[in-house]
Amino acid sequence: MKLRGNVFVPPSDTSPVRFSVLVPARNEEHYIGKCLDSLEEAAASYQASVEVIVIVNRCTDRTEEIARSYGCVVVQSEERNLSMLRNAGARATRGEVLLTIDADSRVEGPLFSEIDEHLHTGRFVGGGTMTKFERMSLGIACSAIILIVPLLFKYGPVSVGLLWCRKTDFDTIGGFDEAMLMAEDADFASRLKSLGKRSGRKYGTLRKTKMITSCRKFDAGGDWVLVKRPSIVRAYLNGKDTQQAEEAYYGENAPR
Repeated sequence: MKLRGNVFVPPSDTSPVRFSVLVPARNEEHYIGKCLDSLEEAAASYQASVEVIVIVNRCTDRTEEIARSYGCVVVQSEERNLSMLRNAGARATRGEVLLTIDADSRVEGPLFSEIDEHLHTGRFVGGGTMTKFERMSLGIACSAIILIVPLLFKYGPVSVGLLWCRKTDFDTIGGFDEAMLMAEDADFASRLKSLGKRSGRKYGTLRKTKMITSCRKFDAGGDWVLVKRPSIVRAYLNGKDTQQAEEAYYGENAPR
């Protein structure tokens, strides 16, 4: 389904919008097109209500060119920190509702309408969605369990991946914690859930919509990587391990 340039609110438009989607991206020319295609399809019935902000981070490929070809707002940032990138994108938004998704992921399902259904009830502070890997193996399943279980003990039962909430609530909890280099999404979700409890609202999980994420880290390190290298799991739990963060996300040899 190709709707390029016909769905997202163009950068030149200054009118209020309903949804702002944050997409941090560093050298993502092989993935970002599929991500934006999926967002366009989900936004087909929300024309003039969705803007996409691509936070271009030290790119040396066609990422920015591709983002502009879809009519996205482009924000430049040199920071080696996903929390800072997401917060930089959030400062450029006009939407009532914020979403964030990684450039190597895509969505399947009625994303924006399902979020609207949840928020219009007044019972939800925001939430996440169900996530699937683009491929599955025994090694990936074991690696995922080894990571997810300790994160559940630390942050509680929160769905992550694609996150969504009102901009006012994003601002209330201070956005993403810029001290976090890894697992910033789980930390954000936990704090958003706590805000919801204080205000009598629940943390929700989209069920009709799925996020499909790439397996490039497994492709690069092997499907059993987290089984063989528990230090990576410890780094996610710590959230502030510079060496592991550089290897996983920010360094020149991080999986692309």
